[in-house]
Amino acid sequence: MISHPEQLRILGEVEKRTRTCFAGNGSGHDFDHILRVYRIATKIAGEENCDLFVVSLAALLHDVGDYKLSADGTENHRQAISDLLSGLDIPQEITARIAEIVENVSFKGNGVSDKPMSPEGCCVRDADRLDAMGAIGVARAFAYGALKSRPMYDPDICSENFNSFEAYQNNKSHTINHFYEKLLLLKDRMETPTGKKMAEGRHAFLEKYLNEFVMEWRSEA
Repeated sequence: MISHPEQLRILGEVEKRTRTCFAGNGSGHDFDHILRVYRIATKIAGEENCDLFVVSLAALLHDVGDYKLSADGTENHRQAISDLLSGLDIPQEITARIAEIVENVSFKGNGVSDKPMSPEGCCVRDADRLDAMGAIGVARAFAYGALKSRPMYDPDICSENFNSFEAYQNNKSHTINHFYEKLLLLKDRMETPTGKKMAEGRHAFLEKYLNEFVMEWRSEA
């Protein structure tokens, strides 16, 4: 647990600014998502003996400047982070560590390998991916699909392999394909022992949900 007064002050201010930044977001990448990632990431960090201050800041900022939330679909993490942290007197070394984590948190495609991360970065990346799994992960997938006017399911359109971030980013397929192109792959991409344990139950839920979905779609249930 963080007890340093200045670090607590900074975290409180960053949380307030992030809450304002993501107010009214209906994409599944809202402030509630950020808080869940923050809680999971700090839990993992405590188990893995990582720098809690860096993990906390990176978790609160992990979606700042993300392409999914920008009007033109471009990423601008470093500038967005710099703007949000303006005036908080955070050492440049810590800001650079946070920016590096945030730039590498997102899933870049099922055919794209994850870049190596610091132990703190692994905590945040695992936490973000855990929130894409389980019951909430299902809800978030359909919320984002609806926002992008994607159909729920089309059995005639198969999942694809994306070997570049650009190809993955431009994918317009139905939401159920997103399970096969990302969500079901996350369990095996967990990097921390704690994250791997937490992923087991959430992954099992995804599999059970998909089985039920397909049966109901075919009117077999």
